[in-house]
Amino acid sequence: MIYLDNAATTFPKPPRVVAAMSEAQRSKGANPGRSGHKMSVAAAEELFRCRQSAAELFGAPGPECVAFTLNCTMALNMVIKGVLKPGDHVVTSNLEHNAVMRPLQALADQNITFTQARVVPGNNNATVENFRSALRPNTALIVCTHASNVWGIRLPVERIAALGREYGVPMAVDCAQSAGVLPIDMKDSRIDYLCMAGHKGLYGPMGTGFLICASGSLPKTIMEGGTGTSSESFLQPNLMPEQAESGTPNLPGIAGLREGIEFVRKKGTGVIFTHEMKLVQQLYDKLSRIPDVRLYTERPDEKHYVPVLSFNIEGLSSELVARRLDAVGIAVRPGLHCAPAAHQAMGTLERGTVRVSPSAFNQANEINRFALEIGKIKRISE
Repeated sequence: MIYLDNAATTFPKPPRVVAAMSEAQRSKGANPGRSGHKMSVAAAEELFRCRQSAAELFGAPGPECVAFTLNCTMALNMVIKGVLKPGDHVVTSNLEHNAVMRPLQALADQNITFTQARVVPGNNNATVENFRSALRPNTALIVCTHASNVWGIRLPVERIAALGREYGVPMAVDCAQSAGVLPIDMKDSRIDYLCMAGHKGLYGPMGTGFLICASGSLPKTIMEGGTGTSSESFLQPNLMPEQAESGTPNLPGIAGLREGIEFVRKKGTGVIFTHEMKLVQQLYDKLSRIPDVRLYTERPDEKHYVPVLSFNIEGLSSELVARRLDAVGIAVRPGLHCAPAAHQAMGTLERGTVRVSPSAFNQANEINRFALEIGKIKRISE
């Protein structure tokens, strides 16, 4: 199979990820932080090592600021519902995933409102000014994606974070498509909250993610329970990571996630990004020469895009194109990609798109084969 659905989850995973998960089950199967015996201590050490790796990769103030989540969606919900209070206003973008849009919509009954700032592809100055114009006196949070999961369009999150500091508004960033692909440094950017998936660009297993809080805490929690600490109190601890972690963690997944992070660190985000962008640019050039293939953005460049490309073939549904590709052993994702706001922005809400997203393991010959099959699909349909 030629797997080009890495924006959904990366495949394959590095062999060491699978090995670490298996080893955790064999030798570290105790509940971390809940007991004092050797196996429990070893499990707790495994969690700490993963926190430490993540803190170093993303420039967090320390490993204690890193909380494990099930996925990026959970981390975003924890921030959005943990920061906002009735009457607050939020600024987001017009390219957001439902992991942002649905929590914001769910808070409407608390008189919490939001404004979608328009992202101008290729013009960061205009995008920042649109965010500035969307701010209100009661704006309590800026939350936006680092890169669109549909169009690959990058947002200038560092500049938006600086805008937030200017107006005293904290910022949360959805790093689902950027973690492990783009450099992210909390110290330099002073972004307040990073939300990310572990199973995409970090090459960890599904069911893993992070919430990193620069301040070391959230204003309030959305889930409380056992943490293995302060057990004499009915109150949830008010500091990270225990504040944001209740119940038994996914130790095998976290062990695999640590190895995924180490894979990224050893290979280098810059090397991974350059490799994947070359593949996307190669595909863009080939698709642009096929009649009736519709591309919705300019040719992706390194400054304004990440390696994600969406397109359509005129006269064919995205689902049909994906099925025909699947029949010849090529995996992509059709439809709306859980991001109707992003499709609304480009006029594709009714039909969706075919999305292609390579990983560090894809090669140029696979892109050539993909373009060849798209040409065949077009000819067969004529």
